[in-house]
Amino acid sequence: MKFDDIDLNILAELQKNSRLSIRELSKKVNLSPPSVTERIRRLEDSGIIEEYTIKINKRNLGLTIQCIIEVTLKGTEYELAPPYIVNHPRCEYCFRVAGESCFIVVLTVFSFDEVEDFIKQISPFAMTKTKFAFAQLDVNEDIEKFFTQK
Repeated sequence: MKFDDIDLNILAELQKNSRLSIRELSKKVNLSPPSVTERIRRLEDSGIIEEYTIKINKRNLGLTIQCIIEVTLKGTEYELAPPYIVNHPRCEYCFRVAGESCFIVVLTVFSFDEVEDFIKQISPFAMTKTKFAFAQLDVNEDIEKFFTQK
């Protein structure tokens, strides 16, 4: 699928606010509503737009502790860790990685006790290294700039 600047503008606007009406979006990208609708349908059909979602402020929910845990499996217990990790209620991300660790896990929790419990549960089959995040830096999420950077 070939993209142009209008497609990238549509994606950028939807990434900022996926609840925009077609009429509002068409004004922002200077295109007629039927044309915007057709472009969105094409982006959805091609799998570029996978879903529409909301962003939740976890701090306001009381989930104030975020940690990154490097998980290194002991032996060949590869099938044990992923189901426990990805089904854990506080797991935000789980990446299978190359290098010293097997997985990088991001947990967002209410308390340090939850981190300790997570580590205790996986310690029979994995070693861990835990890092706590003090702040999240803002990253420019402008999709147009992402695609046009060299």
